[in-house]
Amino acid sequence: MSSKGSYPNVHQVLVNRCRRGDSSAQFEIYRLYHRAMYNTSIRIVGDATEAEDIMQDAFFKAFDKINTYRNEVSFGAWLKRIVVNTALDFVKKRKLPQVSIDEAYGLSDEANEEDYNYSPESVEQLMNAIKELPEGYRLVVTLFYIEGYSHDEIADMLGITSSTSRSQLVRAKKRLGELLKLKE
Repeated sequence: MSSKGSYPNVHQVLVNRCRRGDSSAQFEIYRLYHRAMYNTSIRIVGDATEAEDIMQDAFFKAFDKINTYRNEVSFGAWLKRIVVNTALDFVKKRKLPQVSIDEAYGLSDEANEEDYNYSPESVEQLMNAIKELPEGYRLVVTLFYIEGYSHDEIADMLGITSSTSRSQLVRAKKRLGELLKLKE
């Protein structure tokens, strides 16, 4: 891609120093991004210790592959994708014997399209409810609403179809509504 069409990157000097093996530049990038990347990781795996390990692993991968960064997206977006993929790999490896989510919750293919609106005071309650969702639902909700990925991107990351991503999201919203009503 030509530099004319490249994504402007405010941290390019640090990236260039990292490419030369400058450990102080690596530390500075870590300092700038570790909180956001930890938050991304914990939203996917749901465990603080695992999220920390995943974040560290993702930073190692990023620094190891920093020469592949082509400035086509912001450095933060590139790094976030590495964190998301590392977290998803972890989730796939820890998979337990599965019961169909539809079977577990008695859901039909006809899902409720109702959107739920939450006041700022209930954000913590909503985040706790998201943690209670079955893993597949939680991943789609997190990747779509919190991380901002499209259904096509989610489908690619999770190895599902985009229509499955959409239906999982609709069903997750229904389940969230049920969970939140139980807590009222």
